[in-house]
Amino acid sequence: MADRVTVIGWDGSPLTAVATAALSAATLVAGAAHHLALPEVPAAAERIRLGSIDLAARRIAGHRGTAVVLADGDPGFFGVVRNLRAPEHGLEVEVVPAVSAVATAFARAGMPWEDAQIVVAHPRTLRRAVNVCRAHHKVAVLTSPGAGPAELALLLDGVHRTFVICEELGTAREQVTVLTSDKAADHVWRDPNVVIVIGGGPEQQTTGAWVSGRHPHGVRGWALPSGAYPDSATGPEGESPGLRAAQLARLGPRTGDLVWDIGSGSGALSVEAARFGAAVLAVDSDPDSCARTAAAARAFGVQLQVVQGRAPHVLERLPEPDVVRIGGGGVPVVTAVADRRPERIVTHASTRDEAEALGAALTGNGYTVECGLLQSVELDTSAWVERERSVVFLLSAVRSDLAP
Repeated sequence: MADRVTVIGWDGSPLTAVATAALSAATLVAGAAHHLALPEVPAAAERIRLGSIDLAARRIAGHRGTAVVLADGDPGFFGVVRNLRAPEHGLEVEVVPAVSAVATAFARAGMPWEDAQIVVAHPRTLRRAVNVCRAHHKVAVLTSPGAGPAELALLLDGVHRTFVICEELGTAREQVTVLTSDKAADHVWRDPNVVIVIGGGPEQQTTGAWVSGRHPHGVRGWALPSGAYPDSATGPEGESPGLRAAQLARLGPRTGDLVWDIGSGSGALSVEAARFGAAVLAVDSDPDSCARTAAAARAFGVQLQVVQGRAPHVLERLPEPDVVRIGGGGVPVVTAVADRRPERIVTHASTRDEAEALGAALTGNGYTVECGLLQSVELDTSAWVERERSVVFLLSAVRSDLAP
């Protein structure tokens, strides 16, 4: 019974001496059709077309002989190694890596990539991959059938990006195409392919960079004072840093999420949600508020999309949200948002009667609701006297099927 498997990465270049030696000794070889057609695969070896990795692992574990798995690129990077190492298979895994498809794609594009986000797009994760492309300047997407360049472009409708599409890397049919995202849906693309998605602002400066895919610089802290945002006034109660901090804590925006910020005002909450790595649609009916939100995004170097329009009508054409902050509009807006079934909704009210009406609308639409009265007092520390007071009801709603 086999207790060891050698996983060989292949990037289209000739196999190394180590890989060739391991493959020549194999009595079982698993891989895709183009792997099994390699001349180095022994003619007498049992061959397995890789579909289910778990099924292949069970066959490898039961094989009496020497097993090899062939995979594209670096098999330890979003590859088969993780599945083969699952404890239930009892396999010891040895890896002979090759250059990953992502590294090859950026090499073909002549671009650095320590600042890139890297995502895998399957039909079930495509929406989240698109949200990362909305939120970040440089993203490499490892695609799959049904979640390729055309599908990415269609879901990015209204968001301008440049696509570098690398088809069949490492093969004689390799092709690299650069075009704008609005043109990508008009083509049929060959699998496998990698898409580098670029745009939304200037390339991040990585002088002194020390961590991949992150930019740990800029302003420290969250729920910054209103004065930290360009052209912001004291604003209504919904703009207070204390309420904003509580709203962000309950929404929990994260990479892969799409946040709706309805009534974006100064753009403070939109910007801070984007700083967490989420994609943000900032919605406001006031042109000046939209301009302030866009200015705040530029000032903080984050990507977000500003949508001018009045809720609830403007919401009908927006993509599906994960979490939503409602800054105003009353029961009609709350009901329209609840109909889209986001995981979490936060809103606020200035009176108890208003809070009860909003809470009833959320509960009636399948949400578990919590409400608290938040009071904050800002002191002038030069004289230790009260400068400003804020009192507001905060409502936090979680979709009932997700509530603890």
